Amino acid sequence: MDQRKNVIVVAPDSFKGSRSATEVASAMAAGVRDALGSSAVVVECPLADGGEGTLDALATALDAATSSVATVDALGRKRHARVAISGRTGVIEAAEANGLPHVSDAELQPMRADSYGVGLLARRLLDDDVTEILLCIGGSASNDGGTGFLSALGARFLDNDGHEVASGAAGLTDIARIDLTQLHPRAQQVRIRVALDVDNPLLGTHGAAAVFGPQKGATAEDVKAIDAGLAHLASILAAETGIDVTEIPGAGAAGGLPACLSAFLDVRLMPGSDMVLNAVGFDRLCADAALVITGEGSFDSQSLRGKVVAGVRRAAPPHCPVVVIAGRVGLTPQQTRDAGITAALSIAAGPAQLSEMSIATTELVRNTAATVASMFGKFAGINS
Repeated sequence: MDQRKNVIVVAPDSFKGSRSATEVASAMAAGVRDALGSSAVVVECPLADGGEGTLDALATALDAATSSVATVDALGRKRHARVAISGRTGVIEAAEANGLPHVSDAELQPMRADSYGVGLLARRLLDDDVTEILLCIGGSASNDGGTGFLSALGARFLDNDGHEVASGAAGLTDIARIDLTQLHPRAQQVRIRVALDVDNPLLGTHGAAAVFGPQKGATAEDVKAIDAGLAHLASILAAETGIDVTEIPGAGAAGGLPACLSAFLDVRLMPGSDMVLNAVGFDRLCADAALVITGEGSFDSQSLRGKVVAGVRRAAPPHCPVVVIAGRVGLTPQQTRDAGITAALSIAAGPAQLSEMSIATTELVRNTAATVASMFGKFAGINS
């Protein structure tokens, strides 16, 4: 028997707020073995898209050492966050500093929240002499266009009177010029690869404020103010650098964090899923796969814009079936097929509350993976 034809790769993202990618992959693998026994060779490959869990996925793939660094959350309160270093490559998961969960104990303040704490993590890596930073920016609570990040590296955002503007989105429209004379001496020497989990532009109806502002507590008036502030920031950046950040796909991620970084630093934006897939050598792992099972908490239109599912489909062999297992399936069968996905199954056996599904996620994922393996195992030539 040709063992290469019996390889099934399980490569999910986390089911956010419920199970980690590692836990989901383990449950999927168990379900495949339930259905196919020893007939299948199951490869577990937990993934991430630039948000929650990306640091862990990259640290494992790069065999990187993690350490805890003093920083602040999106409201400026002291906390610690992890960074990882492998050789001269450092890894930051922005949400470890300014993620929404860390400010869930306070009233959301969309005009005040900033990315300063993420910049402190980058400063620490610069001090540790890294030459490359993998910056994963999903899940942030800020809307500041990256001004906080750059401020932590020494930049000063000044108004017409030469005073520093207020932090967060509140100060964006007051910026008259940007002073880089005190910028960290290595800031512009280090390559920064920014892992995005979305490709939204900075401004407009699909931009940072309109799409993600409400998730961070922004009212309709706040959304207008944030969008206007980011537009003003973009005009200042264009005047000082000649770079129009409004034309950069993905500049709207993480409250516009890539805007300032793209204007002043050596930055390359890329889908976070691709960064992780490259790091784990996914194309090699699934080169002989008869079936790939991926998944995430909600499979919807956003899944096709830089998320793990889209990355897995691109990286999997062209004729290999790719099946999605999700807590919620929000795309029609035709939309699923048009995206190159063979099928998408919800773990819900019937009508169910999210709280009920969260409690039983592991069992539900396992059962659904067994169903998928039974259905597609025969199709792929794998016999139980």
